[in-house]
Amino acid sequence: MKRKGRQAMMRWISLLVSLWLLAGCAQQAEKTAQRPMKIGIMLSEVGLGDQSFSDAAFQGLIKARDEQGIVFDYREIAKTKTYDAGFEQLAQDGCDLVIGLGFMIKESLEKAAKQHPDRQFIIVDETSDLPNVASITFKEEEGSFLAGAIAGLTTRSNVVGFVGGADVPLIHKFQNGFEQGVKAVNPKAEVTAAYAGDFGNAALGVQIAGGMIDKQKVDVLYSAAGFTGVGALQEAAKRGKYGIGVDTDQFFVAEKAVVTSMLKNIDVAIDLAVKSFVQNSGRFPQKHMVFGLKENGVGLAPIRVISLQPEQQQKVDDLIQKLVSGSITIPTP
Repeated sequence: MKRKGRQAMMRWISLLVSLWLLAGCAQQAEKTAQRPMKIGIMLSEVGLGDQSFSDAAFQGLIKARDEQGIVFDYREIAKTKTYDAGFEQLAQDGCDLVIGLGFMIKESLEKAAKQHPDRQFIIVDETSDLPNVASITFKEEEGSFLAGAIAGLTTRSNVVGFVGGADVPLIHKFQNGFEQGVKAVNPKAEVTAAYAGDFGNAALGVQIAGGMIDKQKVDVLYSAAGFTGVGALQEAAKRGKYGIGVDTDQFFVAEKAVVTSMLKNIDVAIDLAVKSFVQNSGRFPQKHMVFGLKENGVGLAPIRVISLQPEQQQKVDDLIQKLVSGSITIPTP
């Protein structure tokens, strides 16, 4: 009997140990499943405080953190010195998804994506053929078309100006849409353009805007030039002219001048992309995500400084509807 009792006890002990081990494994699996996804972002050239591109992207990640339960980290080139180093740090730090902000980081992002095939990446404002890289692009030409319409209705000299941060295809989309929007409402107006070659030089923006105002009689300036564009808007305000901001509502940058801003809703796009990533267990159901007026990817900030006449506002509203419906299309230059 004693022998049978010991055998029974050993079986019970063995069963209890097995149950304990299974419970521990289940708890560990549950903890792993509950681990929040980590998102990393390599910000654009100027970084936080650009009052434009990077700041908007950062707000999108804050929204995703609050609503999707993710955690996030970021890098700025001022600290990493190179984009390569920034991407490598984010990948090494265990980010499930790494976002690269801006067309200029494509080479570095693709290098990191090849070195870390187990990680997922997003490139903003560019596209990639790599299997673990998704893309976010915008129909900047649609928002810029509306900015051009506002400029065409606002100008008194019939000369408006465009300031681009770099002479590249992406910024050409801004200029092209702007020019067509101006002509749609004011065929007599002329558009003059200048490229700064720098997204982070407010003093250069001041210089370019001053030259346009003095030499070409520009009285409305639209800039797609990051912090350089901030300088242009502030010079417009100083000279009693008008400006149109970009990416975010830049009214506070030059409150006497900024009529509206072409909103490039990077925060909306990144929030939606991260939401899709989380809900699909770390994968993207759509490799290339495109955001236009219809998707709330671009638009206009409230009109300030000036007042549109009812017939002018109706004209703008009609243009918005035509762009959304596709009855107005803007060919790529």
